[in-house]
Amino acid sequence: MINKDQFLEFALSKFLKFGSKRFTLDDLAHELGISKKTIYENFKGKEEIIRESLEALLNRLRSEINQCVEKEKSDPILTIISIYRIGLDTFKSFSPNFLRSLKKYYPNVYRLFNDFRELEVSVLVKDLLSSAQEKGQIRQDVNLSLTYQLYFNRMEHILYAEKTNFFEKFTPEELLNHVIINNLRGISTKSYLDKNDAVFLS
Repeated sequence: MINKDQFLEFALSKFLKFGSKRFTLDDLAHELGISKKTIYENFKGKEEIIRESLEALLNRLRSEINQCVEKEKSDPILTIISIYRIGLDTFKSFSPNFLRSLKKYYPNVYRLFNDFRELEVSVLVKDLLSSAQEKGQIRQDVNLSLTYQLYFNRMEHILYAEKTNFFEKFTPEELLNHVIINNLRGISTKSYLDKNDAVFLS
């Protein structure tokens, strides 16, 4: 029998692939070769499994983001790029239906994801944009609040637009270049661009 962490990781991989509603506990038990009774001995139900597996994913993302902030702390623009690279590498495993079904059928669990995005990632990226402007990396005439709302907010809504899954046509690096890096290039100062060509050409 796999341990709890392995169980949650496997369960999450299935929910991400098929959607939180469509993939049932019967399916989960069958694929793991265990009884449904065994699952209920460890969890109250499906919602608890989804919540705990999502919490594990968010904790992993939080750790990766903290590491990239520490690594690139002298350059806010590089940090922003690294954060969105992590996000895109994570989103590529999401079925477009996952977040929609989570929001519809498990709103309390969806709130975990939304709070992570709004209260942690969004706040961090806005702070980094402000820091970049203070350091002379972003032009002073740029309205950071408007820029964030237009180009950096709610990436999943861009990537999973109705009837479109951009990951089916483009790599995460291509998406990073077009959704994030090109927009950062457009608001960066000439002096920063002159010194950091490699950031925008990589």
